[in-house]
Amino acid sequence: MLDLPRLKRIRLMKRPIGQLFFGYGLLGPNYNFLPGVDIQIEGLEKIPDEPVIFAMNHTDRFNYFPFMYKLWKLKGRYMTVWVKGKYYETPITGALMELTSNLPTASRGYIITKDFTLTMGRRPTGAEYDTLRDLVNKEATPDGDPGTVDVSSVPAELLRTKRNILGVDFDPGECSYAAGINRVFTAMMAEFVRLNERSFELGLDLLVFPQGTRSIRLPRGHIGMMEVALRYKKTVVPIGCNGCDLVYTGSVPIGKSGTIVYRVGDPLPYEELSDFHIDEDYAPFSAEAEHKHHDKFQGATNLVMDRINDLLDPEYQFSDDLQSTGVRGTSRFM
Repeated sequence: MLDLPRLKRIRLMKRPIGQLFFGYGLLGPNYNFLPGVDIQIEGLEKIPDEPVIFAMNHTDRFNYFPFMYKLWKLKGRYMTVWVKGKYYETPITGALMELTSNLPTASRGYIITKDFTLTMGRRPTGAEYDTLRDLVNKEATPDGDPGTVDVSSVPAELLRTKRNILGVDFDPGECSYAAGINRVFTAMMAEFVRLNERSFELGLDLLVFPQGTRSIRLPRGHIGMMEVALRYKKTVVPIGCNGCDLVYTGSVPIGKSGTIVYRVGDPLPYEELSDFHIDEDYAPFSAEAEHKHHDKFQGATNLVMDRINDLLDPEYQFSDDLQSTGVRGTSRFM
């Protein structure tokens, strides 16, 4: 599973051995021969020579594989990808994720769901999860009041049991459950930020799905990507992925015959995001930064999402309510 010790153990490589193994051993034969996949990148020349952050829509489990493969073959570039912590649940999948230099994100939702499951021996119900998430969010917000949340439907054992939560000790005699969860989140995201810094040091590109969970139709974007992009003054390149969901239709990373079209949008250098610049140091993913600078993070995110939308065929463009059409509930996290 994904916990703080595992995040600390992850080591990135300038030339990720897992990407080379996958490229030569699986993706190359799959795309070129068995059964063959036509991968097109429109606007490849727009990609700057320096490492960038690619912002792509997320239609299926593997829609970054063909893009990574093509950039490796055509440009000799390697990248890291933000992936969900749930992909580290099994030893084999977790090891594969590490070897391919993916960066696991530890959301508050993942921490709540994983801790509940380990403590109670079952997943939380939808109502239990919503209550706990509200409690944790209010504790993390400077003007929030966790005391206004009715926790009577939540198992008392969860709130009162002393334990280790994903590598961080929790003592209900010293802090509340909500504060404990936020401590875990802060510690894990500090390691996640360190891994992103290491990725930049190695000269790797970074690929992020700002919409979060998978969805055929483009939903609203989350601010995490821009917290990192603005903090480290990185260029963001919008990418529209079209047709990959028809090639990768299941949970096995072997594509069917078909055509995938990636459209590259105009890069957004840090200098062109001047309306959203933050003239002070801040810690990405910290409650303080997200509260203080939320409007700038969200404004920059909305701009990127609009650029992605313009690169998509109609069937992939914004959903009418800007909500995800994909996985919902606690299945997003485990």
